[in-house]
Amino acid sequence: MLGALTAAALGVGFVEIRKNNGQATDSDRWVLRTTGPDYQDRHVVFGFRRDLIKAGDRVLMVDDWADTGATASVARALVEDCGAEWIGAACIVDGLGNARLRHDLPLRSLIHVRRL
Repeated sequence: MLGALTAAALGVGFVEIRKNNGQATDSDRWVLRTTGPDYQDRHVVFGFRRDLIKAGDRVLMVDDWADTGATASVARALVEDCGAEWIGAACIVDGLGNARLRHDLPLRSLIHVRRL
């Protein structure tokens, strides 16, 4: 919901990245990637319909919480798979710490987890 509200406020398009969506009947039209381990050491498959992001589009990922950076890293790879430009990630709570350096993610947040 946060991403959709942000897109509406900015007057831009919105693409929902689906998590563990399972095999869709139109799976050949999807771009999919698997994350590295998250905070519970799980690997998650993310994806969206290939025709929703086109070469030359500029994409900002919006999320509520960034913990390991795995979701943002896989989202960036999906965007780049489509030939679009990754401009960064925005979240409410930044819990990455030094992980930001490992993932090379431009990230803007409202608050860092240490301040909660």
